[in-house]
Amino acid sequence: MTALGTIDRPLTHDPLKQALMTAHTTSEQPHGAAHADFITTGAITSRQNRTREMQLIPEALARAHMDERMREVDAERHAVRLVAARRMQRRAERVSMRARRALAMAVMQ
Repeated sequence: MTALGTIDRPLTHDPLKQALMTAHTTSEQPHGAAHADFITTGAITSRQNRTREMQLIPEALARAHMDERMREVDAERHAVRLVAARRMQRRAERVSMRARRALAMAVMQ
């Protein structure tokens, strides 16, 4: 029997162009083997199961992952801005207190 390609290395990766599984006669099948109808029908339906939506699943997962990362980055950026604003507010309060003290010292003299 000369078969082009093997199960591990098919001749083509396109499922519609791959050779169907051939059914053996009952004398060649070992005891307990699957029926020929089951073998060929299962092969055809498994090849037709690859839909466009299934092929786009990795792209959708990557898009969802990137959206999640963008939300994390935005939240981190907001936190950094909040910390900087609090730091500037404390600095402004210290400068205001120094100015009050200087003014009080000038009035006292």
